[in-house]
Amino acid sequence: MEAPLQMEMVELVPNGKHLEGLLPVATPTASNQRVEGPGRSCVEGEGFLQKSPSKEPHFTDFEGKTSFGMSVFNLSNAIMGSGILGLAYAMANTGIILFLFLLTAVALLSSYSIHLLLKSSGIVGIRAYEQLGYRAFGTPGKLAAALAITLQNIGAMSSYLYIIKSELPLVIQTFLNLEEQTSGWYTNGNYLVILVSVIVILPLALMRQLGYLGYSSGFSLSCMVFFLIAVIYKKFHVPCPLPLHFANITGNFSLSEVIKEEGQLQMETDATAFCIPSYFTLNTQTAYTIPIMAFAFVCHPEVLPIYTELKDPSKRKMQHISNLSIAVMYVMYFLAALFGYLTFYDGVESELLHTYSKVDSFDVLILCVRVAVLTAVTLTVPIVLFPVRRAIQQMMFQDQEFSWLRHVLIALSLLTCINLLVIFAPNILGIFGVIGATSAPCLIFIFPAIFYFRIMPIEKEPARSTPKILALCFAALGLLLMTMSLSFIIIDWVSGTSQHGGSH
Repeated sequence: MEAPLQMEMVELVPNGKHLEGLLPVATPTASNQRVEGPGRSCVEGEGFLQKSPSKEPHFTDFEGKTSFGMSVFNLSNAIMGSGILGLAYAMANTGIILFLFLLTAVALLSSYSIHLLLKSSGIVGIRAYEQLGYRAFGTPGKLAAALAITLQNIGAMSSYLYIIKSELPLVIQTFLNLEEQTSGWYTNGNYLVILVSVIVILPLALMRQLGYLGYSSGFSLSCMVFFLIAVIYKKFHVPCPLPLHFANITGNFSLSEVIKEEGQLQMETDATAFCIPSYFTLNTQTAYTIPIMAFAFVCHPEVLPIYTELKDPSKRKMQHISNLSIAVMYVMYFLAALFGYLTFYDGVESELLHTYSKVDSFDVLILCVRVAVLTAVTLTVPIVLFPVRRAIQQMMFQDQEFSWLRHVLIALSLLTCINLLVIFAPNILGIFGVIGATSAPCLIFIFPAIFYFRIMPIEKEPARSTPKILALCFAALGLLLMTMSLSFIIIDWVSGTSQHGGSH
């Protein structure tokens, strides 16, 4: 299948502008080869890797203004999902050593995947995921990438709003010191999720450039740092075993008879065994936790938009941003999982904050943590919405200039649809579990690998070269993960014994 000519491609950037007077692109033979345009210099291939002395963008007529630090905030915020609440549960079902091994492997694979994306974009001068698909496989490739981004990010936004719907009423109920939920609108999750969408999410989603969200991303990350500090603090203040677990053990005895000495010894033995960490665990739930961890670093749809808006961009600089963001989230993920697990051990629930409610439902610190997590996921939604809007523009409005009306209408339509799904779809997490199991492996593993294989010229890297063979193996790993995830979900549905962990 012949790839479309580069000069037929129109590149769409987040502000809606496309390249005016698009020039034919040729792969240079030297790193300093340039194609001069009126007032601009376009550097393709290896020339893209060099820093521009004039600090002008190489690829588009859009001048990126986002700093290195703001880009790290935005990408870290895109990586950090609601899955951080479920990682302690994942560790309980894998053990500390196996969890650390899997988390490290996923972080390294995600970094390699971003490397493939950036290398492909540097070869052909494209910083749009959908247009990489177009360059590799024509219109079908562009539509497949846009559809995968749309489904993955709609699923992620729905999971965030679902957390708001379920957690915010509990926070308000605790603030008002209500023992039971009232019928007032202020404790109705459906009303509250609409209110948050209109007052907080929509204004941020209407911003024209992703870089402006760096401040809200930084605040969102600080909220999750507070969550992490609280989890570590609680490890040293929550008794083990919990009083509830203690009651469950003693519940085996008749309340009318006096507990005998051997019963007390058995009870103490059970309690001691319960509070011993496991380093390597394999059980029926281990298989379910692997896909959760595999998708913990999904940020690939946001990488190229952030790259486009980066000030003085280069592949090396963007790779450093990606590596630093992944490293920060790797440390946060591991510490949150470790101390959450060491607090409750096998008693940890799939949603960590729910487990703390067993200790004290009116705990002030946990209340503050709930507010921080709600703030973090709320501020993440606009970041995730940007690639979806861009994908829709690529599919439907590629040749049109930026329009504020279209910009606003797409954001309104997306938020309306997602709110309706969260309010009316009772099994939304199951539905988007399937979407996540198909779109996430495509975006992380399959697409970056096959796009790289097709786009990288054979004169630079033959089909049998080591990098291309590694890329194909990477795509095969993605297919394996997709098959495994779907099979787990189908078995889960058939057996009817669903045990849900968190998802990114």
